[in-house]
Amino acid sequence: MAFSFGNQLKVSIFGQSHSEAIGVSVEGFPAGLTLDMEELQSFLARRAPGQKGTTPRKEADLPRFLCGLTDGRTNGAPLTAIIENTNTRSRDYDQLRRKPRPGHSDYPASVKFHGCNDIAGGGQFSARLTAPLCVAGGIALQALRQRGVSIHAHLLRVGEITDRPFDPISFSKEEENKLKTAAFPTLDPAAGERMQQRIERARLALDSVGGVVECRADGLPVGVGNAGYGGLDGAIAAVVFGIPAVKGIAFGAGFDAAQKAGSETNDPFYYDETGAVRTRTNFCGGILGGMSDGMPVLFTVAFKPTPSIARPQETVDLEKKENTTLCIQGRHDPCVAVRAVPVVEAAAAVAIYDRLLEG
Repeated sequence: MAFSFGNQLKVSIFGQSHSEAIGVSVEGFPAGLTLDMEELQSFLARRAPGQKGTTPRKEADLPRFLCGLTDGRTNGAPLTAIIENTNTRSRDYDQLRRKPRPGHSDYPASVKFHGCNDIAGGGQFSARLTAPLCVAGGIALQALRQRGVSIHAHLLRVGEITDRPFDPISFSKEEENKLKTAAFPTLDPAAGERMQQRIERARLALDSVGGVVECRADGLPVGVGNAGYGGLDGAIAAVVFGIPAVKGIAFGAGFDAAQKAGSETNDPFYYDETGAVRTRTNFCGGILGGMSDGMPVLFTVAFKPTPSIARPQETVDLEKKENTTLCIQGRHDPCVAVRAVPVVEAAAAVAIYDRLLEG
């Protein structure tokens, strides 16, 4: 099914943007995992609307667990949670059934589902469904931490404004704490201020702007993943591409490696002071042959500008069979990449935990 993924950790997401509720069901969490609900709620709050540079729409995103937990611990049964949709304005989408939005799924979905698709809020194509992904990912993050694995992401770029990238080798506890407590998800607060100004300029111009999220996973043992279609990078990419507005993903040096020589991008091995095998550089992004090599897993994700903009745009009238224009109403993020930072962390967490469970 289109909304299910994973081998050992089987995740199924359900619901629509304006349905009564959205949710997730997960098979594979081992019994006895104690959940820190306060930590999970803090993680979900990072994705929720109403933050700096995001839509003014408010939604609490409070998950209600229907099964899979006993006294706050996983009990081995499938874990299922729902989140009620409490702040919807479906009337904003009335005209879109006949006037598809440029840059959205409206037109191909109308053709594929014979006009029966839910247009309100984008239906099942909405980024609203990243909330239940973050429920599964937030729990996976807690499970990974018990295995010594941590995952962090930040907003690397908004338009032409760039944050300081992660160090490809090390990530200090001080940097981790700063990123956790940052009001805006950047490593450099000054870059974050400039990004917010850039987003505000786009909003005032009735426009939007794209962005790039950089993510890292530290503490993975060597050999997680497999060759061919069982690769760790392939698993991460598959979940990441399920996030709306994602247009690209690159591991390590990514596309820049295509301009280099092998002598420039091969990561030399050495024994460190503890006797562990490490590499002096990390152009491969911590993955070789689909398997983790013991270095940080590093990747970047590109998000397109929000297609819902208030400027008049050219479209077609599917009922009248003529060209027309469209002015989109509603409450939309001028830069989707801001709220996507924890979503990328969640996607990485479920993919990595699934591969870890495979052994």
